[in-house]
Amino acid sequence: MKSPDTLDPNAQLPVTLLAEPGQVMGAPDRLSEPERKKPVRDARVDVVRGFALLTIFVDHIPRNAPALLTLHNFGFSDAAEIFVLLAGYSSMIAYGGLFRRSGFWTTLIRIAKRCGRIYLFHAGLLLATLIIVRIWMDLTGLVPRFGVAPLLEMGLVPGLLRGLALNALPNYLDILPLYILLLALFPLIYFGMQNGVWGVLALSGTLWLAANVDHTLNLPNATAVDDGWYFNPFAWQFLFVIGAALALAIRAGDGLLPRSNWAAAAAGLYLGFGLVQGGSWVDWGLPDLRLLAIEAPDKSHVVPLRLLHILALTYLVFSTPAVARVCQWRPLRLIDACGRHSLEIFAAGCLAALIGRILYRTFDTSWPLQIAVNLSGFAVMLTLASFLDHRARGRTANSRPSASGAT
Repeated sequence: MKSPDTLDPNAQLPVTLLAEPGQVMGAPDRLSEPERKKPVRDARVDVVRGFALLTIFVDHIPRNAPALLTLHNFGFSDAAEIFVLLAGYSSMIAYGGLFRRSGFWTTLIRIAKRCGRIYLFHAGLLLATLIIVRIWMDLTGLVPRFGVAPLLEMGLVPGLLRGLALNALPNYLDILPLYILLLALFPLIYFGMQNGVWGVLALSGTLWLAANVDHTLNLPNATAVDDGWYFNPFAWQFLFVIGAALALAIRAGDGLLPRSNWAAAAAGLYLGFGLVQGGSWVDWGLPDLRLLAIEAPDKSHVVPLRLLHILALTYLVFSTPAVARVCQWRPLRLIDACGRHSLEIFAAGCLAALIGRILYRTFDTSWPLQIAVNLSGFAVMLTLASFLDHRARGRTANSRPSASGAT
């Protein structure tokens, strides 16, 4: 029997992401009647998110050789944009139809519980990081050059309290607070899209533009020199909203974005420009092929170069039927499992990256150590994903009615 969590591998096009597709992004510009059946997971989302989580682990370790091969070396955007955009996509899939199936208050409670769970993971990661780094400092006498150093300078308890209040967000632990805030705002996004998807996108885009023009439009962060969140929520919310709209557009297209040769060509050309202009040519030991003398696009505000880059990638991934089929390959099953259990895998990756940073800072970055750190981190994340996926499938099987009791 085929799993309901995968796309049909024999289909020419992927099956619909939701049980009852409807017109969403076309005229009129309103959200169609939400589905009453539980949505089917899209393998593309889980596989892409799984790769993004593994990439975040690699990129979170400074001077890490494999980081030369991650997405940000081949263009303007990186795994963070993927993570936030797919968070909006998944929120629409998980909670959009739930408002109709289970009611307003039930869905709000589910969202609140999810926000609470993410906050507990953030608090646990922050506490574990502070304790581990404090112990390392006491044992070695070294001072951290990363992450929680500003919090430790405040004192362990005051730094922890300010971190828990989301008033002091250290590097590498600042994306979950953004996720909490965006998910808490999802009901407003959803009901706004009932009245007009394009209107919500226009309002969100205006807020993004304002944050790019006025960098003081931000939330306070005691650990930052400019006193603001590194992932400026007024800018990054645009990616979350785009992800939510993307889920509706894909539902309207029965699993695919409309394929246009000129749009695909434009996306490919822009990605090519991103490779030439944003490639890490010097770090790769190759001649510098950059055409323009411009600085690296600002990540904190998702500047237009970065936004266009992630949108080009997104269009090609979600408009190409072959991508859906590739994401169902059995060798990618563990990557898919990482995407299914993104919160737990992200937390495991953060702790593994912390250990890697400490080891590199203590013993320097020899090749044997780099190999050990990266292979160990991947092993931890993939093993945890396999365990969580096996447990989830077991619970699903146990919750099904027995054959004798089925009606």
